[in-house]
Amino acid sequence: MAKLTRRRAIPRTTRESAMTADTLLDTVLELAGMSDDNLPERSLGMARLSLFDWLACGRAGINEPVAQTLRDLAEAEGGLGAASIFGGVRAPARMAALANGAASHALDYDDTHFAHVGHLSVGIYPAVIAAAEEVGADLDEVLAAFLLGAEAAIRIGVVLGASHYNRGFHQTATAGAFGATVAAGRLYGLREGQMRAALGLCATRASGLKSQFGTMGKPYNAGVAAANGVECAKLAGMGMTSAADGLMGLQGFVPTHTDVRGPTIPAGTFLFDDVKYKFHACCHGTHAMLEALAESGATDETVAVLKLRTNPRWLRVCNIETPQTGLEVKFSYRWLAGMALTGRPTGSDREYTDDLAQDGALAALAERVQVTGDDSVGDMQAVVTLVAPDGSSRDWSHDLDSPQTLDTLESKLRAKVEALLGDEAQPLSRVLTEPLRASDLGHMLRTGE
Repeated sequence: MAKLTRRRAIPRTTRESAMTADTLLDTVLELAGMSDDNLPERSLGMARLSLFDWLACGRAGINEPVAQTLRDLAEAEGGLGAASIFGGVRAPARMAALANGAASHALDYDDTHFAHVGHLSVGIYPAVIAAAEEVGADLDEVLAAFLLGAEAAIRIGVVLGASHYNRGFHQTATAGAFGATVAAGRLYGLREGQMRAALGLCATRASGLKSQFGTMGKPYNAGVAAANGVECAKLAGMGMTSAADGLMGLQGFVPTHTDVRGPTIPAGTFLFDDVKYKFHACCHGTHAMLEALAESGATDETVAVLKLRTNPRWLRVCNIETPQTGLEVKFSYRWLAGMALTGRPTGSDREYTDDLAQDGALAALAERVQVTGDDSVGDMQAVVTLVAPDGSSRDWSHDLDSPQTLDTLESKLRAKVEALLGDEAQPLSRVLTEPLRASDLGHMLRTGE
């Protein structure tokens, strides 16, 4: 990884610097004003890897219907061509963020943070790049803004907790919108009072529902998060006011959107390092099962019954028993298990066609897969019992939360991006080694070069 140089954060007043992080809002404001000198090298390195992964997912998603629809909308609405959209057009920053968030999440192949309970890059990087292009930022500023926005989103996601997610909200879009606001606001140079106002505006703007899973509405949620971040930061910078504490205040976002609040984690601890990258082009909740099956070496001929134990919360996310479309296959334990047992490449997005959902062989295999929720199994774990035709059985398990070095992750991501994009992978890899500017990143979005 190339060594990162640091830039000084926007200075804060004496009163602002003296503020202590007694509340969630204080913690988020502290993150928003943190000096680049205090950002850990590993965390910035992870942010750089996520940028590489995000760029690849966005370029690979250019031809998805949701990406094309939003490009069409951008062209129809017109406006100031301030920021780049995946696929070759420029648009106002808010529209670019909307289109790029949706395009980069269209394949559902982007990173996941399990404490945040969502996807960070697709909701935050589109806002960062749009704002960075407007202000002429460089790569160091892009990485710092993204990292601090991600840290804010994670903390808000933790406070909202499983209760928020289980009620049907998509944290990529809800908590993610606040992260996008922090990141964009930092690049636009908001002072603390303006950032407070931007977060208050975001509290009345953030939205996104899990009912959209399996449709184009899911990637649209990511785009909405990014667009909200740009919009709220811009409005606050123009003097628009809002609730003093839109997060935790009376009838604020947290009190109205969750039943059980999680803890507020201090700003000094960096959590983004726990982000997980996808190496299968489907819901991250299925990856531990797929890794366990790969390690087992099992095939459809050696397995009579497959019993999966997974965390109960995944049952309402990726347990579509009879998928009808290629998108729904990405959220189906039973179909994905069949793909793994028959050697189909779950890492290739090209496999997830609508015809796959109608495959008779996979439908027959699905009948041999039993899925059970088990509270003793963590969010990133899976336990698979493989029953052989002779009645013997063996358990296999996998935990996605095993530490890996930056070099290992970079190597795996390079292989993933090459598989996704072929010759286009090499130009994108410049973000891992070169001191680029936002204009260079915008060119990559538009042309892949």
